[in-house]
Amino acid sequence: MIRRVVLITEIIAPYRIPVFNALAQHKGIDLHVIFLAENDRTQRQWLVYKDEIRFSYQVLPSWRRRFGRYSLLLNWGAEAALRQAAPDFIVCGGYNYVASWRAMAWARRNHVPFSLWAESTSRDIRSGYAFIEFLKTRFLRACDAFVVPGKSSVEYLRNYGMPEEIIFTAPNAVDTQLFAQQAEAIRRDPTMHREALRLPARFFLFAGRLVPEKGIFDLLRAYGALPSDLRKEMGLVFVGDGPARSALLQGAAATDPGSVQVVGFAQRELLAAYYALADVFVFPTHTDPWGLVVNEAMACGLPVISSAAAGCAADLVENGWNGRVVSPDDVEQLAAAMAELAGDNELRSLMGRRSRERIELYSPEACAAGMANAVLSREGRAA
Repeated sequence: MIRRVVLITEIIAPYRIPVFNALAQHKGIDLHVIFLAENDRTQRQWLVYKDEIRFSYQVLPSWRRRFGRYSLLLNWGAEAALRQAAPDFIVCGGYNYVASWRAMAWARRNHVPFSLWAESTSRDIRSGYAFIEFLKTRFLRACDAFVVPGKSSVEYLRNYGMPEEIIFTAPNAVDTQLFAQQAEAIRRDPTMHREALRLPARFFLFAGRLVPEKGIFDLLRAYGALPSDLRKEMGLVFVGDGPARSALLQGAAATDPGSVQVVGFAQRELLAAYYALADVFVFPTHTDPWGLVVNEAMACGLPVISSAAAGCAADLVENGWNGRVVSPDDVEQLAAAMAELAGDNELRSLMGRRSRERIELYSPEACAAGMANAVLSREGRAA
């Protein structure tokens, strides 16, 4: 039996396209994706790889306005799009859009099972506001099923009293083969690429938005706390952009000895080069639903130092096995982990191989299989 599935998500993110392509090819699934916008230029500089899309989709008309950390995204035509798509099952990525609530209301009226693609964790700093919690709880209780990326999100839903039997894991994924192949190609001639990018011979790497909540200033302080001889040998490279870039550049300039580079945003085609040439990937975030940059780094064979606040840490980073898990905001602990990995070539190599091995289980196909399981195994509780 073929089930018509409509998946509602915010933007055409490059890392989601391989997952949706795999889901569209899954036996028993007829997929249509409704995007609420093509991109969010206020937050992301991603290219939109429409030529790689192999699934049916549409982009709703939208209006967006950002108020500090918060974004208001309004759409029109959601109900009409659902009527035209005639879904047997709806997967909705988020509850914080007006279109999500309209889609849920439409599903209730038309007796269509409605599931939430939930990536929140108990460490999410956005939690705790009474009105938001009221809305969130109301939305969660109205869902028929949940799709989650990993253990931290399962725990989060359990804390809200959601039954385990309606929670389905779809392991969060990037195109692991693409990153692995690109990294392998870069490593065939590392000197050429290192010189072209003007990178130090050895370096710690961070990739992501340059905002304080990603722990970038903790990382800068931890690097500054390393022994001076180690800083002379190992640089620190930040890949990304964001409102904290100027302050980060000021801190980088004041770090001596050592080499701290803030290279700006890198598109997918260039990002693998930074991973391939780095010694250690560091992700010291204070809050993050997942952290797909960790997937990318692991696909490129890097050991990872991650804060426990990253949603991915519980699934991807095993302390002492393929990296280190540290407490958020703990600069001393972060510096100790950096010094340990920087000083042990054999340990870094072993952890990098283990990262590559583990991330094979987090492929687009595995994520698509988890979503398909939610659709095909759950008839739902729609009234």
